[in-house]
Amino acid sequence: MRDRTSPRVPSAGVPRVASGVCHGTLGELYQGPLRAGPAPDIAVVSFPVARHSRVSFTPGAAPGPPPPPLGEKAATAARLFLEHYGLRLPPGQWSARSELRVGVGMASSTADIVATLRCLFRLFSLPYDTEVVVGVLAAIERADSVFLDEFALYLSGRHRLVRRLGTDIGFHTAFVTEPGTVDTAAVTPLLLEHYRRRGDAYERCLADLLKGFDRGDAAAVARAATTSAALSQEVLPKATFRSVLAHRERFGADGVFVAHTGCLTGYLFARRPGSRARSELSAFFRSLGHRCSFARGGYG
Repeated sequence: MRDRTSPRVPSAGVPRVASGVCHGTLGELYQGPLRAGPAPDIAVVSFPVARHSRVSFTPGAAPGPPPPPLGEKAATAARLFLEHYGLRLPPGQWSARSELRVGVGMASSTADIVATLRCLFRLFSLPYDTEVVVGVLAAIERADSVFLDEFALYLSGRHRLVRRLGTDIGFHTAFVTEPGTVDTAAVTPLLLEHYRRRGDAYERCLADLLKGFDRGDAAAVARAATTSAALSQEVLPKATFRSVLAHRERFGADGVFVAHTGCLTGYLFARRPGSRARSELSAFFRSLGHRCSFARGGYG
């Protein structure tokens, strides 16, 4: 992280309770190489979802039972933030709550970190600084672009924003979470080798996705997301993917998405499915042994 002059923060600028919120993801609309080549970078277009991580800090003693504490990565983020600005946390109590499942592809740990940092910016009345956020993330983990409130093409390992993609696209989703979790770091070598083998296919997929975003064409984005999901199936297969893909037209879905290094599989709908369609989707996913969830993804 870059050095900065530590601000003087008057005690009057510290609110009684400070909170930070960050949305999670439903996997990615794209995950693959930025371009074909022997040394690919992992690029992602994360799929934001209206489910969140929330972190609060209450200065002073708090009566009653202690609230849920910060996780390890969020606590590390808080320490790095305070060191960066040369600040000291006043006596008080953290509280953390999340709607995001861990280890399935919902960017739960990144959202926890960003929510913690947003809480601290508010606690000390500092302007939100994405460079500081990225610096903290880079010191902790490979990350999604959930610190931005728009779609983005992002290099998750290098923590570099390649291209902003705006807020015009949005989808309704029906999805399931398969059992288990995925260790992203452990599967990275497998992914990189796959990207080297299938670089040309990924490059075409990404070009189609970006054209869809440029035109504000949700159907084109959904088609490209389906291609990316199918490519992912070759290296990190989902048990439900083939059945979900085979029934896409039956349900009138515009596409299929996955958490490429997670456990999510689902449908993309540019228009909200009606109650009958939602009932049929629930029955279909139940026939596969999973409970169906519905959520709004994206922004448009």
